Amino acid sequence: MLTENQLDPEELALEEELAKFAEAEAHKLGLGREHYTEKVNTEFWAEDRATTTIWVSGLTVAHDFLVAAALSGIGYKVVPMDGVDNESLQFGKEFGNKAQCNPTYFTVGHLVKHLVKLRDDKGMATDEIIDKYIFLTAGACGPCRFGTYVTEYRKALRDAGFEGFRVLLFQQQGGIKQATGKELGLKIDKDFGIAVVTSLVAGDVLNLQAYRMRPYEVVPGSTDLAIEDCKAILNTAFRNKNSVLRGLYRCRKRLEKVQIDRTVPKPVVSVIGEFWAMTTEGDGNYHLQRFLEQEGAEVDIQGVTNWILFMIWENKYDNLTRLELREADGSKKGLEGKNPTKTLRILAAADKAIRALFQSYAKTIGLNGYHLPDMDEIAELAGKHYDNHVRGGEGHMEVGKLVHFAMDRVNHMTLSVKPFGCMPSSGVSDGVQTIVAAKYPESIFLPIETTGDGAVNVYSRVQMMLFKARNKAKEEFQTALDQAGLDEAAYRKRVHGSRRWRKPFARPPHKVAGIAANLVYAVS
Repeated sequence: MLTENQLDPEELALEEELAKFAEAEAHKLGLGREHYTEKVNTEFWAEDRATTTIWVSGLTVAHDFLVAAALSGIGYKVVPMDGVDNESLQFGKEFGNKAQCNPTYFTVGHLVKHLVKLRDDKGMATDEIIDKYIFLTAGACGPCRFGTYVTEYRKALRDAGFEGFRVLLFQQQGGIKQATGKELGLKIDKDFGIAVVTSLVAGDVLNLQAYRMRPYEVVPGSTDLAIEDCKAILNTAFRNKNSVLRGLYRCRKRLEKVQIDRTVPKPVVSVIGEFWAMTTEGDGNYHLQRFLEQEGAEVDIQGVTNWILFMIWENKYDNLTRLELREADGSKKGLEGKNPTKTLRILAAADKAIRALFQSYAKTIGLNGYHLPDMDEIAELAGKHYDNHVRGGEGHMEVGKLVHFAMDRVNHMTLSVKPFGCMPSSGVSDGVQTIVAAKYPESIFLPIETTGDGAVNVYSRVQMMLFKARNKAKEEFQTALDQAGLDEAAYRKRVHGSRRWRKPFARPPHKVAGIAANLVYAVS
């Protein structure tokens, strides 16, 4: 290779010309410029807590309400936002990036809608809104748009005229102080963790009890009225840092007044799928839970506690894998400089603590016979069809749950809800679950996509499959009557005459999916 001194003047001139041309082209493509860094405003200090309102949103109405109450109880000024609606969707599509998934449009648009209404309807100045309000959300990673939500928020906020509005992620607030020495306004410490976890678990048991009771209420609307009273009771308990167990016991006494008749067979429909789509209660999933109840079904929802246990399981699984990486470094067990054994002990303790907390809350409110999923079992069931190493979305949980539902006769129908364009959920529901459903032909599985404007089509598909589930429940009920040697009149007379089985919290032993059929076996 010739050196620069060995090149003749013409060749040197050509080299200089080519270098200038390459630099000019790189500049046109943006390759020669300084790397873009997003300006992010996350300044929130302890001295601002009294004058700054934190908005929380994204889960069920009960969860958002109780999380806000719990955080208020530890010194924050927190307000839950109302549920997302189709107006939120329109704001999301107007100011968000194109080709986003449904939850992104709804949640991002929901925040923008609230800010626009504060500015345009209530006359607040933009600078005042940015100074006095904060939105708090959870962060994520993996092959899912949820991992880029915070960037989507900031892009939409900037385009809507609210550049600089603070959107804080849980993991952003990692320490108690920053370089300035000032105390952070949002401290992710033990008190924060306890407040969030206890309020989420309390929201779970309240929702699960409501979905158990509402399909069988004698007086329409009586369960919802009782649940509203319970939310008020728990709101007071969290805000005043009173005993949550005592609050749940008061909820139990209130719910006991609701008259229940579980003698009519109803199909049990489990709702699973993408986390936000299966959890939200509103336009984001076409009010599916309420629609199923109106069609005569009992809805089996998935609690947020399940998701917490799944995250613990993921960390445990990864640390167990580290123990086998003995050729990757000089350590005898795991990665050098790490202590996966200690981490595994902490994760095991966390799993037990969450389960104990849930069961204590469930027992107090009267949620009898409810079992949290065994995450190792779910992983084993799913592993035959979907690699446990694959992450993103709900991972292998949806696959494992469908197998579990079919094998253990948990329900009559499984409904998987996913947003249009959700990459992890689509690959599972439309691909892997087809094989699982073929292996368990007795299962009724329906995947649906939500877009915000397809309610009629979704309702029609659900009704067709629900017809099969309803017939399945009736056949199961009749088989139970035949085996017990009872007719419907004699069966109902026994139930209505039983002080035990008339109680709203009574739960017969599980033999089949439907509670009416299980009651037949119990009273016989």
